[in-house]
Amino acid sequence: MRVAFLMAPEGVEQVELEQPWKAVLDAGWEPRLVSTEPGRIQAFHHLDRGDTFAVDDVVSDTPAEDFGALVLPGGVANPDALRTEPRAVAFARHFFGMDRPVAAICHAPWTLVEADVVRGRTLTSWPSLATDIRNAGGTWVDEAVQVCRAGPGPLITSRKPADLDAFCGALLEEFDRQMHAAAHHA
Repeated sequence: MRVAFLMAPEGVEQVELEQPWKAVLDAGWEPRLVSTEPGRIQAFHHLDRGDTFAVDDVVSDTPAEDFGALVLPGGVANPDALRTEPRAVAFARHFFGMDRPVAAICHAPWTLVEADVVRGRTLTSWPSLATDIRNAGGTWVDEAVQVCRAGPGPLITSRKPADLDAFCGALLEEFDRQMHAAAHHA
């Protein structure tokens, strides 16, 4: 299964990219870095520059249908930039329309708020997004990880880097469930 990791050209929290990426790769799936621009993205360790990572696919040239699941890493600047890019927002929204799993950590639910897909769902995030999520019709909880199956496609959310082990475990479980369901219907 191909898994899209959607992020802006700058501002992703490096550990929130690397740890889920490794988990997906170790599970035998194919992670792909999708961004709004070609080239490389600049990751950060909080406010300090981290490594750069090669972009595999540009969102404007890449159909969401090519992927079995979506991961939205956080960082403050990353989802803030993504939510101003209509193609990135539409790409994320499309996973819900296809009933495919989406995993978002930290500030990443901002992109989902913009995509208008949190209404009626329970999710968690970095605490400063609680009001945005509630205003968008979602229910915010302060949990290490939250899996919501209300509505199309499971939504896996988490608060912060300290929750990455729980986040990765939940996303692997949901992605695996999705793969088995797709194989059963094939």
